[in-house]
Amino acid sequence: MNLSMENVSSHKHFTLNGFNEIGVLRPVLFIPFFIMFVVSLSANSMLLYIIISQRSLHSPMYILIAGMACVDLSSPLVIVPNMLLSFLFGWRGISLISCLVQMLFIQFSGAFQSTLLVWMALDRYFAICSPLCYHERMAIPRFLKFVIPLLIRNIFLNTLVVSLAGSLSFCSSNVINHCFCEHMALVELACESTAKNNLFGLLGVFLTPVADFIFISSSYVVIFTSVLSSGKSGVKALHTCVTHIVVMTISLTFALVALLSYRIRNSLPAAVRVFFSIMYVLFPSCFNPIIYGMRTTEIRQHIMKTMTSCRFVRTVPHSYKNY
Repeated sequence: MNLSMENVSSHKHFTLNGFNEIGVLRPVLFIPFFIMFVVSLSANSMLLYIIISQRSLHSPMYILIAGMACVDLSSPLVIVPNMLLSFLFGWRGISLISCLVQMLFIQFSGAFQSTLLVWMALDRYFAICSPLCYHERMAIPRFLKFVIPLLIRNIFLNTLVVSLAGSLSFCSSNVINHCFCEHMALVELACESTAKNNLFGLLGVFLTPVADFIFISSSYVVIFTSVLSSGKSGVKALHTCVTHIVVMTISLTFALVALLSYRIRNSLPAAVRVFFSIMYVLFPSCFNPIIYGMRTTEIRQHIMKTMTSCRFVRTVPHSYKNY
C-alpha cells in the first residue's frame, strides 16, 4: 500500500514522447513545424493589424474574423515553442500543473474557434435573410443572447473535463505519447477507472464541435435556400458564406479526427494520431487567415494597399538618392 502511494505521488512530472518512433529523424520535424508556426504568427498578425487599423472593417463580421485571428494566434504560442525545443534539444519534461494548464488552454481555444464559426453563421444569416433588421439583430444587447449561452457551455465543459483529468492518479507510467498535453493522451496513463473522463470527453465532443457543425450547416442551408428562392443576386454575401464553409470544414474535420481517434477503437499508428492532434491546433491557425485574406474582398484590398504602401516607402529613399 505504501509502495502504491509512493508511486502515485511520484508521478507529478511527465515526459512528452511524441514521434519517438522516428528516432534520429525526430529533429527534422523542427523545420516544417517552425515554418507553419512563422506563417501562423505572420498571417494572423497581419489580419489583426488590417482589421484594427481600418475603420471601414469595424463591422460585426470583421470583428468576428479578428476574434478568430486572436484564437489562431494564441493557440500555437501555447504548444509550438515547447514542441520545437523538444524536437531540437530533446527537452521533453513537463509538470502535471503545467500539463493541465496547457490542456485547459487547448480545450478552450478549440471550443472558442468552433463557437466563433457559429457566431459567423448567425451574422451571415441575419445579413442575408433579414438585411433590414441586421444592425438591430447584431446590436450588442441582442447578440449577447447568442454569445453568453455558448460561453457558459465552453467554460463549464472544458473546466469539468480538465478538472476530472487532474483528479486522476497516474501510477502506471509518466510517458505521454504526444508532443503536448492532449486530454486523452494523459488520461490513458491513469491507474484507476477513467469511465467518467471518457463519458464527459465524448459529451464535450458532441455538445461543442458536432452540435456547432449541425447548427452551422442548418443555417447555411436556410441561407442558400432563401437566396435561391427569392431570386436575389446575393453573390457577395454568398461569397463570404463559402469562405466560412471552407474554414468550418477544414477546422471541424481535423477536430473530429483528433478528438475521436483516442476514444474510438482504431488501428491508427500513434504517430498518425499525434500528427492529427497537432494539425488540429496548427493547420487552422495557418489556413484561416490566408483563406479570409484571399477570399474576403475588403480585407484583400486593404492587405494589397498596405503592402504596396510599404514597398513605396522602401523605394522612396533610393529615388531621392538618385535625384
